[in-house]
Amino acid sequence: MKTLLLALLVAPLLGQTPEPSPDAFYKLGPDSLPQHGVPTGKLHGPYTLPSEAYPGTQHTYWVYTPAQYDPSKPAALMVFQDGHAFLNPEGDVRATHVIDNLTFRREIPIMVSVFINPGRTSEQPEPNAKEWGDRTTNRPREYNALDDKYARVIVDELLPALKKEFSLSDNPNDHGIGGASSGAIAAFTVAWQRPNHFRKVLSLIGSFTNIRGGHQYADIVAKSEKKPLRIYLQDGRNDNRGVRRNGEYDPTWDWFLQNVRLKDALTAKGYDLNYTFGIGRHSQKHGGAIFPDMMRWLWRDMPASTDPNDKIERSFRTSN
Repeated sequence: MKTLLLALLVAPLLGQTPEPSPDAFYKLGPDSLPQHGVPTGKLHGPYTLPSEAYPGTQHTYWVYTPAQYDPSKPAALMVFQDGHAFLNPEGDVRATHVIDNLTFRREIPIMVSVFINPGRTSEQPEPNAKEWGDRTTNRPREYNALDDKYARVIVDELLPALKKEFSLSDNPNDHGIGGASSGAIAAFTVAWQRPNHFRKVLSLIGSFTNIRGGHQYADIVAKSEKKPLRIYLQDGRNDNRGVRRNGEYDPTWDWFLQNVRLKDALTAKGYDLNYTFGIGRHSQKHGGAIFPDMMRWLWRDMPASTDPNDKIERSFRTSN
């Protein structure tokens, strides 16, 4: 915002018409903020999960249960990569506020939400708002590779740990997974590798690029049999556009191009797909602003009673 203000002040002196930042118009709405009368859920953790898929590393994660969660009734599940970013109460997504508001109004099912960070050794620092872990943790190898190792972390290591403490539905249609940037391609890979465990995918500014071969996903989707997945893609026209350090353009490193290619491949295959392409940069500003709608769409198959005399269905959800 300081950069935007400086540009607005300097441009007239140079005889120029100031142009706002592509992210300047993406603002959080009321669904992303605490609301009076809406009960607040409980944050559990942090927990530490040793990894067999990546020996010598561990994953830190937190679990959020809405106020309506009842341990005697199986709940839906949503897993977010780069958990610290989605949890940040001053961040661009503020997922727990969204979950509280939408659950209270019966716009999403009661779900257990998991916020998991990239793997790291015990000596490495936890990712934070300034450093998500690309230079300090196992994030690049885990999130950007197209193999099944990270899927093993989520399905074979995380899920059993969760089920020991929380009541979860076993139906894969009740399991969603999401993330931003490399966390988004990681979420897609988990669902792609394990569709019998996860069938809903949320992708913000997904890094479907040639970091570790992710640009191949459009071709992989086109050549593969359709899988039972529901996917929401978000990206911006000012995302990283593939200009390399030497000044040359490489389409395999063009975030927006590769998101569009993946959208086209998924569309051609008849996937249950939604997508929103804005004008934003490689940030969570746009994705955070529409995150409530992304969640509504992903979970739109939640059972609903059409009985006009069903007063419970027509009331705020105060309990399970």
